[in-house]
Amino acid sequence: MKLFSKEVKIGITGVIALCLLIFGINYLKGIEMFKPTNYFYVKFKNVNGLTKSSPVFADGYRVGIVSDLHYDYTQPGNVIAEIDIDPELRIPKGSTAELETDLLGAMKLSILLSNNPRERYEAGDTLTGFINNGAMGAVAEMVPSIEKMLPKLDSILSSLNTLLASPALPATLNNVQELTAHLNTTSQHLENMMGKEIPELTGKLNTLSDNFITISDNLKQIDYAEAMKRVDETLANVKKITDNLTDTNNSVGLLLNDPTLYQNLTETTQNAADLLEDLKAHPKRYVHFSIFGKKDK
Repeated sequence: MKLFSKEVKIGITGVIALCLLIFGINYLKGIEMFKPTNYFYVKFKNVNGLTKSSPVFADGYRVGIVSDLHYDYTQPGNVIAEIDIDPELRIPKGSTAELETDLLGAMKLSILLSNNPRERYEAGDTLTGFINNGAMGAVAEMVPSIEKMLPKLDSILSSLNTLLASPALPATLNNVQELTAHLNTTSQHLENMMGKEIPELTGKLNTLSDNFITISDNLKQIDYAEAMKRVDETLANVKKITDNLTDTNNSVGLLLNDPTLYQNLTETTQNAADLLEDLKAHPKRYVHFSIFGKKDK
């Protein structure tokens, strides 16, 4: 009697093939069936396209995979991701999980490890997850602004086409060319002036500066003390003369300050004027000529 019949061999071969198929499929998914693992859960508001067998990273290094996803019917609005993590990884308490979309649209789950060496999550604990849209999110945020800018860009392009089609544009460019030529001529004139007239002006200014220096030297040589002494003496003499004019003890002061003398002079002048008037009116009263002798009036 044979130990293994043909049917048994076929059965054993089928079981081995099925095991190899299961192992191969899990291997392609990144699941290592013979390696011990720890299971953790991450709660998200939106997994944003995350799938089973997606890799899990910590500090850029792959440390596990997403083993399952299910909707939390007890708390609607939450999705639970079950992650299979290498048991050698210690996840400190306070760590979070992040979903990030790369430029190709693929989702990547990363564990952001906190700095807490004393406490850690145990297998079966739940971590808080959030979504980081990354570069694609930034592009999505820019789309509304770009949509608002499109009508303005269209208007700007229309205005630019109108400007380019305007017949005044060549004339304007010609005027700009002429203005540039005038500016070049002005620049040459300025250059000539800077090369010829400015040095002459600088020379005159230097001469004037030398003259000021000479005058300053001459002023330094003046004896200001002696000059001020002479000024004081002159002022003293003027004051003395002024005092004499106001003093009634001398003839000049008496002449200037005695009102009686002024009145006498005024009366004398008036009398002399009256006498001259009377002389003009009656000259015969004062002058007599007679050949035969004086006749009494």
